[in-house]
Amino acid sequence: MRPIPYWPLSGFYFFHFAFIGAFAPYWGLYLKSLAFSAFQIGVLMSLLHVTRVFAPTAWGWLADHTGKRLLIVQLAAVTGLISYCGVFFGESFAWMAVTMALMSFFWSASLPLIEATTLSYLGESTAKYGRIRAWGSIGFIFAVIAVGYLLDFMNIASLLWAVLGFKLGIVIFSHRIPEAEITLHSADSVPVRQIFKRPEVLAFFVASFLMAIAHGPYYTFYSIYLVEHDYSKSIVGWLWAMGVICEIGVFFLMPQLMHRFRLKQVMAFSLSCAIARFLMIGWGVEWPIVLLLAQILHAATYGAHHAAAMVAVHHFFRGRHQAKGQALYTSLTFGLGGTFGGLFSGYIWEYLGPGLTFTMSAVAVLLGLGLVMWKMNVEPNPDVS
Repeated sequence: MRPIPYWPLSGFYFFHFAFIGAFAPYWGLYLKSLAFSAFQIGVLMSLLHVTRVFAPTAWGWLADHTGKRLLIVQLAAVTGLISYCGVFFGESFAWMAVTMALMSFFWSASLPLIEATTLSYLGESTAKYGRIRAWGSIGFIFAVIAVGYLLDFMNIASLLWAVLGFKLGIVIFSHRIPEAEITLHSADSVPVRQIFKRPEVLAFFVASFLMAIAHGPYYTFYSIYLVEHDYSKSIVGWLWAMGVICEIGVFFLMPQLMHRFRLKQVMAFSLSCAIARFLMIGWGVEWPIVLLLAQILHAATYGAHHAAAMVAVHHFFRGRHQAKGQALYTSLTFGLGGTFGGLFSGYIWEYLGPGLTFTMSAVAVLLGLGLVMWKMNVEPNPDVS
């Protein structure tokens, strides 16, 4: 078995999520500086979710068909960088929409293929995935804090150059990762559609889809919700950071957790924590200690859930189906689930208010928990050696 390229993979995760840490919280501010309306900003920002509905599946099919995952990652990284550079040459709504759509289409190709590559290198030691993936969380924290301070002292246009730097990092590290050998598996001859239709696989995907929908109000309105209740922006920022810091801790603890608990138990626990977390946010906003505890639960609701989900996808989709499996997961959760979650939160928030909106998120997760407990059965427990 080839040695795991720990630092090249970790470096890619660092810059990939550093890009998200710089782009997601601050790009709307840049668009606002261009005098776009709230509706136009919403449309432009939604392009990142919309392209993730179909683009990862297309790239995943191409990667499994050609067997050249890293070549596709490298091409996508370079073309994503080139398309991003369009932001320096135009500021109209149409120009920005085309630029962001192209950038997102190429950018969304990389992560599912890198996830498949990482898990291919890990083999049966999938519980060690968190130790590599944690560097993505570190990159996010670094970017969201560093860019925040940068924008306190410099013009909003400096954001364009900061994001460009992170995009360059993605390109550099994509060329440092060696291609992983794709091990032949007995499931290679089984159509992906047949694997997807298995009851335990459907239960996993539907539960993950519901989890993504449930996070829509959190990712869309959490900061606004707290500011409206007189929390300072610095406190809001630290609450976000606290969640990601706890997430890192869980990523490093995953080998021990996977050794002690079965995958189904980890998934069920993370979903149960999500139910409690959304109810705490929705009804406990007046008490800072409740919000702090809710953010600590991010360790389970994202950290443990994501690491367990990656192991589950690796278990269900083996051999030449790995990239397609990762792409399906990205498309149906972060893509389709994220899109529906954002739309759901936008409509429901205005009519039902924050408390009932987050309660509906908890109900969605409860349905997912029922599916996991009823149908999802992943055996055997992944090796942690």
